[in-house]
Amino acid sequence: MRFTPWALAASALALSAGLATAQDKPAELKIGISTFTSGAASVFGVPAKAAAELLIDEMNAAGGIGGVKIAATYIDEGIGGDKLLSEYRRLVQEQGVRTMLSAISSGNCNIIAPVAEDLKVLNVMWDCGTEKVLESKRYKYVVRTQANATTEMVATVLYLMKTRPNFSTVAVVNQDYAWGRDSWEIFINTLKVFKPDVKVVAEMFPKLGAADFSTEISRLQALKPDVILSTSWGGDLDTFVRQAGQRGLFTQGGLFVMPLLESSLERLGAAVPEGIIAGARGEHYWAHPETRDDPKHKDFIAKFKAKTGSYPIYPTYHMAQALVVAGFAMEGQRIIEKGIAAGVFQGEEAARAQRTLDSAKRRADIERKELPQAGAKLAAAKTGDEMHAVGKLYFSAGEYAKAVDALRKALAKGGLSDVDAADMLFGIALSRDGKTADANKAFAAIKDPKFAEVAKLWILKGR
Repeated sequence: MRFTPWALAASALALSAGLATAQDKPAELKIGISTFTSGAASVFGVPAKAAAELLIDEMNAAGGIGGVKIAATYIDEGIGGDKLLSEYRRLVQEQGVRTMLSAISSGNCNIIAPVAEDLKVLNVMWDCGTEKVLESKRYKYVVRTQANATTEMVATVLYLMKTRPNFSTVAVVNQDYAWGRDSWEIFINTLKVFKPDVKVVAEMFPKLGAADFSTEISRLQALKPDVILSTSWGGDLDTFVRQAGQRGLFTQGGLFVMPLLESSLERLGAAVPEGIIAGARGEHYWAHPETRDDPKHKDFIAKFKAKTGSYPIYPTYHMAQALVVAGFAMEGQRIIEKGIAAGVFQGEEAARAQRTLDSAKRRADIERKELPQAGAKLAAAKTGDEMHAVGKLYFSAGEYAKAVDALRKALAKGGLSDVDAADMLFGIALSRDGKTADANKAFAAIKDPKFAEVAKLWILKGR
């Protein structure tokens, strides 16, 4: 993921929490976050909490969102579903929290989604992977910010077929809850498209949080499947790998496929066997070749390691991705409305576009309330980032000349968290204001390779 500075990227979070005008500003912006801080899954959830603390501290040090600092309250998912719902309701109904980041567990997301809808509170499903939570129901207040089991499992099958296609039997050892069941269903259904004759010799679903895998290991040793899949994670996966190694399971020749092993690599160390297929959800790996040299990513890794003593694992990126939410609500509303009017969206795409438009309209209404104060905010701004935020608001409203003025002042002031992001927006605003030559100069100043590729397209567009 790209590490976008908080000051540039948290507008949607602020809007959902109801920051409308300076007169309406609360003393603090309350958000709730659920993660595992106890039990076997805490090895997964505690690092995510540390990432949230790190990012929120950084934003608060920079002045918070719209001058309001964030106050996060954490709920331990290890207390169980009923108690989790009770704590969730308490934060919303008694403490006035209007934005929730919940949850890790797919089972918890399934029970929280309808409650969030009933309470009319924005709920960002920051980690759970089950695809079914958003398949059969349409929610106005529930969103997710990372990929689901469908893409994860299809990618796993494609990689397996590309690298080790010669096998005839498969077995699964997955946690017995929504993610374990759903991910296996997608995996095997996808696999049978490529290998319709593949034989499933064992389907084993030990309970979530199991401490003893001797039964499963013994059965695998007896059956000797060619491929053994486990989409388990956290302490469950750690325990399974250690016990399997102690029993010699990894030496009997089967290929182990563990799509979520990345989160256990540092903890397991030498216990991880050679020759397995290991993965992470999404591209979220601290040593990912595309982002390992990114200055912001390197800074995050260094700060996270200093805070925790460990490298970040993929749930820390899921947490960052949920917290770092960028949005141009009014801009989005205009674009989607044009697409709907032009008949660009068909079938389910049209319904999805309408839901997205409805969400954009709600956010845009709040942005419009902020717009009259934008000039005063620009005049009072003391930092480049504050000026950049005003430029974003003008850009979203389609007031490109004013956006150009604010962004020019931000770039001249300096000290921006992300100069390339500012130059990119400055160039687009100039282009839309009809100042093509000036826009091309702004695009040419961009150094970040990914932004630079997009900038080249804008330069070509202007010719």
